[in-house]
Amino acid sequence: MSYGFRTLEQGQWAALWIGEASGGRPIEVYRTYDLLIEAPNWTADGSEIIVAGEGDLWRMDAGSFDVFARIHVTGAAPFNNDHVVGPDGLTMFGSAKDGNIYSAPVNGGSATCLTAQSSAEGLRHYLHGVSPDGRRLSFIGLRLRPEGGVAEANVFTMSADGGDLQQVTFGAALADGCEYDPSGEWLYFNTEVFDGHAQIARIRPDGSGLEQLTCDERVNWFPHLIVNGLALYLSYPEGTEGHPADRAVELKLVNGDWATPQTVAAFNGGQGTINVNSWSPDGSRYAFVSYGRD
Repeated sequence: MSYGFRTLEQGQWAALWIGEASGGRPIEVYRTYDLLIEAPNWTADGSEIIVAGEGDLWRMDAGSFDVFARIHVTGAAPFNNDHVVGPDGLTMFGSAKDGNIYSAPVNGGSATCLTAQSSAEGLRHYLHGVSPDGRRLSFIGLRLRPEGGVAEANVFTMSADGGDLQQVTFGAALADGCEYDPSGEWLYFNTEVFDGHAQIARIRPDGSGLEQLTCDERVNWFPHLIVNGLALYLSYPEGTEGHPADRAVELKLVNGDWATPQTVAAFNGGQGTINVNSWSPDGSRYAFVSYGRD
């Protein structure tokens, strides 16, 4: 089977940025005209950044920011841009173009498909989080219409070995970007259930306590939590549908109060910018990707 993935167009570049939790201006640390990088996150010890790019996962030293090296994983379909590292630092999990979630050693090696049974039942899986104790994964489960398009996109969890599938949200209001907070007591995600466009919300893993956190006309995606009440999310202009690439977007920093986020960056991006949790493990820095042309 042939799987497509995004690539850089002629004259286009992708840039990796690092920002500080204190809210200062982010700094560009790497730019490439050769590889469309997406969705940066960090290894458990904070020493490396991992990105998705053109069907593979890639790693870079988080001190020198000099070059990306491909992580060689076998036994999986090409990866999309949803990938996370488990808290043990040894295992990474990623969604692939075939709609499955795989686990693999963080340094590369043979992958294990975790979702073969539910995939056979028509569910497509888009991973976003690992619980703080490493025992459960959170993901968006997509069901497609026979004629094409998304019929449902709901929040699910399952055990890290692929068992005990549990659906958390129900209905036709689309959801995405679900991940655990540092306590493991909440799942944060974006949903269209409140205002008909994406807003940030949270819900308990048992499906109770749904709470809206952002309440504005902008289209808000991909909440990422770290210690001490800090959070990031991606904000599109009013009227944006989905989470497209190559749009004028803003990165919002929350310091405890979701009603008063700080805009820490405005740039061209969207799809691929922060699809997965992009905080360093100690919560001091975050990473994101922008795209542009000279």
